[in-house]
Amino acid sequence: MALVVLPAVPDVKADLLKALGTSFGRKGAPGGLPEVTAVVRDVTQDRERLAGYDRVCGFRLRDQVSATWLHVLTFPLQTHLMARRDFPFPLPGVLHVSNSMTQYRPVLVSERLDLSVRAADLAAHRRGVAFDFLAEIHSAGELVWQGSTRYLAPGAPMDGLPPVSVDERDFPVVEGTRVWRLPADLGRQYARVSKDANPIHTSTLAAKALGLPRTIIHGMWTHAAMLAALDQRLPDAFTVDVRFTKPVLLPSKVRFGQRAEDGGWWQAVTTVDGLKPFVLAHIQPLKS
Repeated sequence: MALVVLPAVPDVKADLLKALGTSFGRKGAPGGLPEVTAVVRDVTQDRERLAGYDRVCGFRLRDQVSATWLHVLTFPLQTHLMARRDFPFPLPGVLHVSNSMTQYRPVLVSERLDLSVRAADLAAHRRGVAFDFLAEIHSAGELVWQGSTRYLAPGAPMDGLPPVSVDERDFPVVEGTRVWRLPADLGRQYARVSKDANPIHTSTLAAKALGLPRTIIHGMWTHAAMLAALDQRLPDAFTVDVRFTKPVLLPSKVRFGQRAEDGGWWQAVTTVDGLKPFVLAHIQPLKS
């Protein structure tokens, strides 16, 4: 595995444009995933940007950062790897289907962080080919956060790949108790603070080009808003697993619910009638 140390956190917008311009002629699954770990060291967190992120997602303003904020810090390394010419799949059309992250201890905005991301686990999926990005964050040499982000490259499944690992847990029905009203510009608000400039979230024309009637909210906004609903009750160390089952159009109304069980929580964001889930989550404290 080659180590590529970058001088600074990559520019997501520039890498998205690069990925779009080089999307034709990619090799697909036969090309394999690049054996590269992208690293940025000694990253200073932006307090003003964090405050904006907390406001957009519903977290309290404080010096302790959220687990989803730490994911946001590593996201530019994902897009940087997908923009490389040796990445086998074109970025446009790739779907974010699940997420798992572990926070090992509280992290403060004052901490300087080392970020690393690599692609792994190419696997056959019934709708195409799946792959993961595995991320780690260290502070002063200590592992403080890990994340796994699964993407789906739609298309014909490829023979010879191992089957995708499936989370066999049955997410229970969680009764929704609150209605969230998501404004039309929420994708633009989140894009400004997260730096995820994918136009499917900010441009109706781009969304329609990919077969959607209008823009959709970032799955990671919904994930963050769900965690924010537990903000003061989250333990210092925990794991959260999330499934993205259906995109949320903007503007729209959705229903949110959660319930405590065995020391953790189950959460769901669904249609207002509660019949179709958009995002399902399970939060569990780490055992000491």
